Amino acid sequence: MTFSGFVVQLLNGLAGASSLFLVAAGLSLIFGVTRIVNFAHGSFFMVGIYVAYSLVERLGSIGGGGGVGFWVSLPLAALAVGALGALIEVVLLRRIYKAPELFQLLATFALVLVIKDGVLWLWGAEELLGPRAPGLKGSVEILGRQFPAYDLFLIVVGPVVLGLLWLLLTKTRWGTLVRAATQDREMVSALGVNQAWLFTAVFALGALLAGLGGALQLPREPANLEMDLNTIGAAFVVVVVGGMGSIPGAYAAALLIAEIKAICIWLGVVEVFGIPVSFSKLTLVVEFLVMAVVLVWRPWGLFGRPQAPSRHLGLQEEPLRPASRSYLMAAAVLGLALVALPWLTAGAPYAAVLAIDLMVAALFAVSLHFIMGPAGMHSFGHAAYFGLGAYGAALLVRSAGLPMEAALVLAPLVAALGAFVFGWFAVQLSGVYLAMLTLAFAQIAWAVTYQWDAFTGGSNGLTGVWPAAWLADKRVYYWLTLALVGAGILFLRRVLFSPFGYAMRAGRDSPLRADAIGIDVKRMQWVAFILAGTVAGLAGALYAFSKGSISPETLSVSRSVDGLVMVLLGGLQTLAGPVVGAVTFTWLHDTVARNTDYWRAMLGGIILLLVLLFPQGIAGFAQQLFGRFSRRTERAAPVPAGDALTPALSQRERE
Repeated sequence: MTFSGFVVQLLNGLAGASSLFLVAAGLSLIFGVTRIVNFAHGSFFMVGIYVAYSLVERLGSIGGGGGVGFWVSLPLAALAVGALGALIEVVLLRRIYKAPELFQLLATFALVLVIKDGVLWLWGAEELLGPRAPGLKGSVEILGRQFPAYDLFLIVVGPVVLGLLWLLLTKTRWGTLVRAATQDREMVSALGVNQAWLFTAVFALGALLAGLGGALQLPREPANLEMDLNTIGAAFVVVVVGGMGSIPGAYAAALLIAEIKAICIWLGVVEVFGIPVSFSKLTLVVEFLVMAVVLVWRPWGLFGRPQAPSRHLGLQEEPLRPASRSYLMAAAVLGLALVALPWLTAGAPYAAVLAIDLMVAALFAVSLHFIMGPAGMHSFGHAAYFGLGAYGAALLVRSAGLPMEAALVLAPLVAALGAFVFGWFAVQLSGVYLAMLTLAFAQIAWAVTYQWDAFTGGSNGLTGVWPAAWLADKRVYYWLTLALVGAGILFLRRVLFSPFGYAMRAGRDSPLRADAIGIDVKRMQWVAFILAGTVAGLAGALYAFSKGSISPETLSVSRSVDGLVMVLLGGLQTLAGPVVGAVTFTWLHDTVARNTDYWRAMLGGIILLLVLLFPQGIAGFAQQLFGRFSRRTERAAPVPAGDALTPALSQRERE
């Protein structure tokens, strides 16, 4: 560790901060005005670097050796991505602005899948390394060390773009409208502003900034298909730490996170009280540590302010009702069919394997729905408890030498302990800030399992996690899974109709009134977090023993996103929704992936279609349809003779 090395690392941090700021600024603009948590923003970054690669190949010879073609290609790539963003906003997002925000998130997640396979089809799966920047190919000497000249250029780009955005947003009428919409978009619409085209312009500008960020990375790193998810996670962190909708906040947060990463790299391995600590490994999780600390200390971010509440309420919360007789009969028939499934599919062994996966996914989705729907808390990191349950089961069997039966009982308690700790901090926040804090905790848990080679197996995970001998037959393990999944779902359902469940829903619907009558809303939410984490841990333990191995992927962001998709696809406001969504999504994923190389695009297209057709979810739509049919049947029923007043009174009571 030398002073010159420290300075060079700080300069590297400045270059990284500029690139990260461009993506985060676009994401912050889009969320500030449209309130869309745009999961596809990382895809715009990825498309930007791929388009820049193609344009440089075609236009690179323009201007001879002066590199005019290269420097023209970068802004052209950004403009192309901005046009793509405008097209997506007009064709798709404009149709779902009145849907709840989480369904908009589901639509943008589907876009990620479609765009990823579109890039795969156009450019292939190989990494593409662009040429070095003409005129900036060399390096400059700083304190005796060589520093890339192109990185010095990137250091300048960040503040320049920040200044241009400040001028645009503060010195133009359009910028005034954007700032007004950030604070109160309904009032801007009431004043006669064409809100639709304002949203389109903002979305296009945000996509352009992300595309520019990607294009500028062409000389620094190869284009690859993993850039979208890797970028969106970091961009979300920067936006939340800086404050949602704040452009200066995004730059300050990008600078803070990039410099902390640079310092961690500079420190390397340091002995702390005789124990070697690898600070360089912290770069995988440092941004999430920063976000967790900032949100606990300042819930609205460094430069953020509480957003004005939206006057649009989306779908109204429907009261949960006990199951009707017909529903119970249908559930009993389904249960008998599931019990008989191994016999009915004796000639297709894969059917039992797929059914186990479907049931585990259903239990995971039900546990997430428990805190998202009835408790009203959005979680982007629910995979943490699924993964803790899975790793708990694996480690109890392998390291502690416990039998599989004991591990299956104790593993959910490991997940409950994680939910106990994480939930205490999470329930202090609300809305997107709560969701992002859960994501931070999940990423911290993932980083620990990914890097703790001696205990968790690191990136290789743990193998040899098999069920007991009496469960070696897949059919027997299927029945055990069916029994435990059914018990977990019935347990959470019973909790919802207990006094605790009613108090929890009261806290969701009206926190002030609930607090006024003596309900400790935060404590209710904390307990709900622990219960949901326990059930998710049970799902993780069942998953570990069904696969025989476990890896850090079980705690990854993609697993959490899969859970969100399941819940929203089935319907957030029905108890059957998460089960329907989990079965639909898992079955589609398995079926489509086995039948086409471009399964992501097909799966994303199906999700988009379902979002547009059933914004209330598949189960929600079915419930709504059944309710309409029931009302029509009641109205068409004949009136008994001599009892003409009864139907009128019943109708009046119904109204």
